[in-house]
Amino acid sequence: MKPAPVIFLVAWVLTLPVLAADPWITFEPRDRRDSAPRHIVLLAGDEEYRSEEGLPMLARLLAERHGFRSTVLFSQNPDDGTIDPNNQTNVPGMHLLDRADLVILQFRFRELPDADMRHFVEYLHAGKPIVALRTATHAFQYSRNPGSPYAHFDWRSRTWPGGFGQQVLGETWVAHHGEHGRESTRGLVDGRHADHPVLRGVRTVWGPTDVYAVRHLRPTDTVLMHGLVLRGMRPDAPPHYDKPLMPLVWIRDYTWPNGAVTRALTSTIGAAVDLQDENLRRLLVNACYWLTGKPVPEHADVTPVGEYRPSMFGFDRFIRGRKPADYLNP
Repeated sequence: MKPAPVIFLVAWVLTLPVLAADPWITFEPRDRRDSAPRHIVLLAGDEEYRSEEGLPMLARLLAERHGFRSTVLFSQNPDDGTIDPNNQTNVPGMHLLDRADLVILQFRFRELPDADMRHFVEYLHAGKPIVALRTATHAFQYSRNPGSPYAHFDWRSRTWPGGFGQQVLGETWVAHHGEHGRESTRGLVDGRHADHPVLRGVRTVWGPTDVYAVRHLRPTDTVLMHGLVLRGMRPDAPPHYDKPLMPLVWIRDYTWPNGAVTRALTSTIGAAVDLQDENLRRLLVNACYWLTGKPVPEHADVTPVGEYRPSMFGFDRFIRGRKPADYLNP
């Protein structure tokens, strides 16, 4: 008769409601000796370049190999919590930017509710740094609520020419310079800045995405790497010498009216398939160290944790039915 209370307790526990997991994921550092690790928030939300696959890999790498606390937020279907890159208005967890030390942004044409967008804008107004990847040059597009106080962040803005992309990062959406899906990119280090900490241990980069056109950078912006168009989708494809080099990775400081300065590192290469390149991963890891004030390693370990086999870029090619928690295991 004594086991009865135990049986009753088990039955009672099984009837408790199951608490829903957070609609984002966080990777904690493997080495817990740092009681206050730098916190990086990665924002995945683009329809084409599989940021929902690339950023979780990068977040885990930053946490387990480099001691950062890394949180990934996703564009999601609000009805079932599945990751939906086509949803431009729902990215749960934006309030986590309030305590972030660095943001890695890979949005495209997002239009967040004002209450969510406010956290992003206040992060910037605090003078905190940002890494912007690929479509982040045209991260925002206000088609539903043009009266929003943040509508000037739209990449097409006339009141703040080029919006967030051109003003803060240095460029908005212009055009494909390489032929999309047919011509890939070789990233060449700018020899004038070869000793920059972000380029430590970095050599030539290659990725299957094409070079973007860049026209609006200022002389004060620092170009770390230039993009050479290749006539094909392989690393050994011949260069397209008829197409001039374009800035591929650069640094820019933007001063806000309150005097705060946001330092941005922008890379127009950065799709999930591009992140298979070791040198590109090392450049981004180096940038995280540099922008958060940590000494950059001589040769950062950028081996992905677990298997990394990203999907090819393309619209509507995302893996349906996945939830953020699905990326917690490599």
